[in-house]
Amino acid sequence: MQLKMKLAVVSAAVILAACGKKEEAPAPAAAPAAAPAPESVTIKIGHVGPTSGAIAHLGKDNENGGRMAIDELNAAGLKIDGKTAKFELLAEDDAGDPKQGTAAATKLVDAKVNGVIGHLNSGTTIPASQIYNAAGIPQISPSATNPKYTRQGYNNVFRVVADDVHLGGTLGKYAVESLKAKTVAVIDDRTAYGQGVADEFEKGVAAAGGKVVGREFTNDKATDFNAILTTLKAKKPDVVFFGGMDAVAGPMLRQMKQLGIKAKFMGGDGICSSELPKLAGDAIADDQVFCAEAGGVEGEQKAGMDKFRADFKAKYNADVQVYAPYVYDAVKVMADAMVRANSADPAKYLDALKQTNYKGVTGNIAFDEKGDIKNGALTLMTYKAGKRETIAVIR
Repeated sequence: MQLKMKLAVVSAAVILAACGKKEEAPAPAAAPAAAPAPESVTIKIGHVGPTSGAIAHLGKDNENGGRMAIDELNAAGLKIDGKTAKFELLAEDDAGDPKQGTAAATKLVDAKVNGVIGHLNSGTTIPASQIYNAAGIPQISPSATNPKYTRQGYNNVFRVVADDVHLGGTLGKYAVESLKAKTVAVIDDRTAYGQGVADEFEKGVAAAGGKVVGREFTNDKATDFNAILTTLKAKKPDVVFFGGMDAVAGPMLRQMKQLGIKAKFMGGDGICSSELPKLAGDAIADDQVFCAEAGGVEGEQKAGMDKFRADFKAKYNADVQVYAPYVYDAVKVMADAMVRANSADPAKYLDALKQTNYKGVTGNIAFDEKGDIKNGALTLMTYKAGKRETIAVIR
């Protein structure tokens, strides 16, 4: 009887289990710990240009070239000292003013930037370079052409374009030998850039056998040139050269037309922008204005520059003015030196920067002992139907 009762109890237990009464499941195993996020290092690149004032379009063009490079570097996921590099652009406005330029430089030094790209103008680049040099911060200028910049004895300054000796001298020779100018008048805006390139142009004219019949000056904010143009008109120059920027050159061209001055108009890279036709209005006739960009590509290198211009237009809905590609390359050159040195510490990557041999959209970039680009190119240009056209690339 007891055996039957025990069997009955066991049977009842089986039946209850079949009806859904289950034993509790064991607790799930703990999830594995998440892998630690890869370490990163923030690298601050300073950029300074005139993003306010009369030549703000040139400063913004430069800044956008820098931002484009920063975006691409971050997308590439570069590693420096085993850490993912996160590049940041610290952009400052110097309004093309030397005092504001030194204030911007001091601000970037206080922010402990790892390097600086800029400034746009020679007049702001040169005084700012003294501040960066004292702080031991490498500086690459994408557009300052005054020779003094790299002749101060500093070991931390570089530029990716040819200087005024090459630029002004070549334009002077071109005026006499190609444009057949016998008499030339020269105007400059008294800035470090404008006066410097005008001086070199004058030397180039003299070396080629031409004659300078007048030298006048204005300033970088002037809008009325009737007095100096009237003086020069009486001397009947074949060419008028202006050392300055496009914001002044445009109104000057308008007033030359109003005064009936038929001379060809020449200038350096400061006037050689896509904005000049808008600033000059109908005062630019075909093949009347000649200028030079302190850089240039030819042959197989043109494809890379064409792609950059197309990408820039797609990203910013704006055409390249002049030096955005050079800022873009300067940022990439600085990052390349950091990668090769395996450090973003200015004292550690400076030597790698000096040893640069970089293939950029503006051509091959390598520096001489002063920090100037080796074998720098010039692109001679004219304007037709309101657009720049390349005449030749000269080295």
